[in-house]
Amino acid sequence: MKDARTALRYAKAILNLAKDSKDESAVNKDMQLIASTISENNELDVVLKSPVIKSADKMNVLNAMFSNKISNITLGLFNLLQENKRISMLELIAKQYSIIYDHDKHTQVAKVTTAVPITKDIEEKVLAKIVALTGNKANLENVVNPDILGGFILRVGDVQYDASISNHLNELKKNFDNNDYIPKI
Repeated sequence: MKDARTALRYAKAILNLAKDSKDESAVNKDMQLIASTISENNELDVVLKSPVIKSADKMNVLNAMFSNKISNITLGLFNLLQENKRISMLELIAKQYSIIYDHDKHTQVAKVTTAVPITKDIEEKVLAKIVALTGNKANLENVVNPDILGGFILRVGDVQYDASISNHLNELKKNFDNNDYIPKI
């Protein structure tokens, strides 16, 4: 819990700095890149969180991976975290930054689960429908789960709409079980 509060403070400070230089969207892209890279690369996560590895070596790894891809504000965050011995919190800070950036821009994350990847045309229609229903913009995250058979499951904030075939089949099964339905022959 202590780390979460600390990460939030760093994220807010970086967002304020990015706003002052009118570079908050570029820093958000940096933070998304950093968070996804660390979460997808277990070795990098281990290196950053290891108390045995020197912070200078951690900085060399971060600079080698990100220096040509990120803004100066994000590079400054790396240096600040090294000075304060908090490089291990980089992924958490990056995730917190994206959350407060989206909140600041009145953008929410919508997760749509489908049996196959959605096309750009369908993605645009879903985003337009979300704006019509909620009044807020959304970033769409597509999760592919073949177990739903077809249809989709849309989750925006606390609201979930399940229009999957597997859900409809489960509902039919419940109705048959509850009603002891016996078809007429």
